[in-house]
Amino acid sequence: MSDIENGANNEGAPQFNVLAQYIKDLSFENPNAPRSLAQQEQPPQISVQVNVNPRPLAEGDFEVELLLEGTAQTGDLIHFRFELNFAGIFRLRNIPENEIAPIVMIEGPRLLFPFARQIIADCVRNGGFPPLLLDPVDFVGLYRQRVAQVQAEQGAQPN
Repeated sequence: MSDIENGANNEGAPQFNVLAQYIKDLSFENPNAPRSLAQQEQPPQISVQVNVNPRPLAEGDFEVELLLEGTAQTGDLIHFRFELNFAGIFRLRNIPENEIAPIVMIEGPRLLFPFARQIIADCVRNGGFPPLLLDPVDFVGLYRQRVAQVQAEQGAQPN
């Protein structure tokens, strides 16, 4: 086996590693049970909010929190509510400085999302409802939105 195959010469290569992933906070509420579990004439309206919060831990190490909040309701009847703060620790090595933020804000949550999606589906199912399978999230779009918001806020501040 050559040195390249066993990683001996990969010291300068870009690296993006997942060190850990974990639930920081999880809440599921079924406030109107058993009434909310009865057959409804129309399906509930489901709203989901997604947010990403990165935080540097050490040089090249970042914690990324994926925050998912949702509600299912019909009219005034709340069927269920959930909040999930699912996080991961990522290590970046040999990444150019200008590429760190997009990697942390896009690739970090993209790797966390399938696990968070499964946790939510299981909670909703265990709450007595059919599993809620969240649609994929456009983390590139969220990142661009966040950059535009920061730029707008900086432009609005007096000098």
